Amino acid sequence: MILIGNAVISDDIKEQFFVCDLEKCKGACCVEGDSGAPLEDEETSVLEKIYPIVKDYITEEGRQVIAKQGTWVIDKDGDKCTPTVGENRECAYALYDKKGVLKCGIEQAYLDGKIDFKKPMSCHLYPIRITKYDQFDALNYDRWHICSPACTLGSQLGVPIYKFLKDALIRKYGASWYEELVSEIESEKS
Repeated sequence: MILIGNAVISDDIKEQFFVCDLEKCKGACCVEGDSGAPLEDEETSVLEKIYPIVKDYITEEGRQVIAKQGTWVIDKDGDKCTPTVGENRECAYALYDKKGVLKCGIEQAYLDGKIDFKKPMSCHLYPIRITKYDQFDALNYDRWHICSPACTLGSQLGVPIYKFLKDALIRKYGASWYEELVSEIESEKS
């Protein structure tokens, strides 16, 4: 384990390899699972604010679900998350590209310069999942069979999780925090 600030980082995050391979998985993380993407408290108001722009990027089914359920929901565990199309189907914010790959409508609006919110933090940080405790955050690698192609590609390219998720980790904890993480990992290798 590594401790940086108020975050406890599992060794898997420095030791395991990962690079998303959308051509192989087809964006399965946007459809698999038992609820939508976990949301941080402040992200719920962000989704409400950006939805008038994002709605042009998502499917008609997604728009219908959001019209009925809202821009975010409470799942069966009492956690805030994105709504899903049907029972255990894709995130309401998902869209299919021409190759049938699920992508994020929020992220597409961001990439087009229409909004300044990239996507929910839980999506940006995946395959890291954060468990919040009173005094610290626990960052763990969420192993999931649908990401086997990402593990294979990451191994082939030699990219550990913490490097693959550099931008997301900086977005969450800041550049100096990330520099400290890298320094700690590299000093352990010496």
